[in-house]
Amino acid sequence: MELVDKRKKINPICSICVANYNGIKFIDACIDSVLNQDCNFEIELLIHDDASTDNSVEHIKSKYPFLTLIESKSNVGFCVSNNRLAAIARGEYILFLNNDAVLFPDAIKTLFHHATQKDGSNKILGLPQYNASTDKIIDIGSTFDIFLNPVPNLSPVRKEVGMVIGACLWIPKPFWEELGGFPDWFNTLAEDMYISCLSRLKGFPVNVIHASGFYHWVGRSLGGGKVTKNRLVTSIKRRTLSELNKTYVMILCYPTIFFQFIFPLHLILLFGEGLLLCTIKKDSTIFKSIYFHVFVSLWSNRKRLLRLRKKFQNEKKINSLNYFSTFSLIPHKLRMLLKHGIPELF
Repeated sequence: MELVDKRKKINPICSICVANYNGIKFIDACIDSVLNQDCNFEIELLIHDDASTDNSVEHIKSKYPFLTLIESKSNVGFCVSNNRLAAIARGEYILFLNNDAVLFPDAIKTLFHHATQKDGSNKILGLPQYNASTDKIIDIGSTFDIFLNPVPNLSPVRKEVGMVIGACLWIPKPFWEELGGFPDWFNTLAEDMYISCLSRLKGFPVNVIHASGFYHWVGRSLGGGKVTKNRLVTSIKRRTLSELNKTYVMILCYPTIFFQFIFPLHLILLFGEGLLLCTIKKDSTIFKSIYFHVFVSLWSNRKRLLRLRKKFQNEKKINSLNYFSTFSLIPHKLRMLLKHGIPELF
C-alpha cells in the first residue's frame, strides 16, 4: 500500500474518512490500522476534527503531519463532519471509519475486491464488527424489525442486509454523491441507517462481506449503546437522537402501502413506551427529554420530511415486498426487554 498524502496530486483508489471528536485515546490505533493496510493500491486518509477539546488537533499534527486534517471552528456533528471529508475525497471509493474503530490488516483490500466484482456497481459494503474490549463479534451488518430497530445479523451466509454501521461503511464516491450524502440535520446517529435505506429504496443493495473485519470501541463517543453485565446501558442523548432520526428514516423511506399502517402504530407505541419508562424509573424528565422531543421535532420538520418523502418515493426502484425482505416481524425492543430487562439510562 502507498499512502497518498496531502502533498501528492495522484488520485487514490480509496479515501478513508475519519471524523474525530475528543478521540485522542483511540485515534492512534485507528490511524495506524489504516497506515498498516495490506493492499497494493494507493489510498488517502482524511481526518475532520469537530472542535475537540482534548488536544486531538495538536496531537495529530505533530505525529501525522503528512495527513490532511480539517479543523472545524465549532462542533457540527458526525454528519456534517463526514460530508466535509467526502467533499474533498479524491478516491473512487470512500470508507467512512469511526475514530474508535481499528481495521483488520486486509480490510481495505477485501472491500475493494468485492466492490470490483461483476455485480459490484453501486452498492454499500460492510465488514464484520468486533467488540474491541472482548474480541467477540457484534454483528455482520444488521437487519430490521418492522419499527426500524436494527437487529444484529450473525448469519454466516446472509449477504444482503438492511444496513451496515457507519463506523466502517464503504461506498463508491459517485454513488455517495447521487444519494446526496448524510443529512446535515440529523447531526449524529442513524446516518448509516438513512444512507442504507435510501440506497435500497433506489434499488441498490447493502451487502456484507464474511471476511476480514474491524474492532470497535462501542459507545465511547455518545456513551452507552451496549450491553454491560447483561443490562442494556445507554445515554439520554443517544436514545433521543436514535429515536428521532430512526423515525425520520421511516417517514422518508418506508413504501406507502406499509407506511400508512406501521407509522401510526410506531407513534402510539413510542408514546406508550415513554410513559411506561418514566413511570418505572419514577422520572418524568425521561419522557420530556426523549419522547416529547421526538414529537416536537417531527412537527417542526414536517414540511421538509413530506417534501423529501415525496421525492424519494417518486424515485423508488424496488417493490415493497423486496424492500422489506431484510425486515422481521418480531419487535427487537421486546426481545431485548425479555433478555436484558429495562435499560439503564444516564
